[in-house]
Amino acid sequence: MKTFLRNNGLGICFLALFIVALLGQIIFGFKEHNKELIEEGSTAIEFSAYLVSGHFIQSTFENWESEFLQMALFVVFTIFLMQKSSSESKDFDKEEEVDREPSPTRKDAPWPVKKGGLVLSLYKHSLTIVLFLLFIASFIAHFYGSLKDENEQLSLKGLPMESASDYFGDSRFWFESFQNWQSEFLSVFAIVVLSVYLRQIGSSQSKPVDSPNIETGV
Repeated sequence: MKTFLRNNGLGICFLALFIVALLGQIIFGFKEHNKELIEEGSTAIEFSAYLVSGHFIQSTFENWESEFLQMALFVVFTIFLMQKSSSESKDFDKEEEVDREPSPTRKDAPWPVKKGGLVLSLYKHSLTIVLFLLFIASFIAHFYGSLKDENEQLSLKGLPMESASDYFGDSRFWFESFQNWQSEFLSVFAIVVLSVYLRQIGSSQSKPVDSPNIETGV
């Protein structure tokens, strides 16, 4: 167990933080949604009903959507775009290990490398493919939840329901998306640029403390 925790500490830590944050979102989202319902003259809903409500689905997946989009684009853009002196960029002046073609004769190479062909072609881009698929799935779930929440609110007011085709062009849905996307792009910009001049000893996201600002990469 001790070895497992040591080998997976970073992943376990962030998974635990994710679970704590999700539970916090659920608890306070449930209270907030019921407060809104009561203010609208309706009755509070049960906890189980909240977990399938548009309010919960929309608020959850609009955040996941922006995270996966940010990560997918960051992975793709770092293939061919560089930032001089940043720890998040490939070096301008030397070939990087990640750019070389995979060798099936390398010791302990993953099985898709040894298999070759289409399997290897997919494996070479598997990180980007999965991140974009997660983005698309989250985008669809966000749209579904947002539409459901919109129609729940319209129902309380006695107004006609929105169709999916009409709601896809609705300002509310795209406002929800862009307000999250912009924050993710800002955070990537911040780490790319700040890592040029600032350091954190011991972090893989920082250059060595005594390295010059002009040095690119970790």
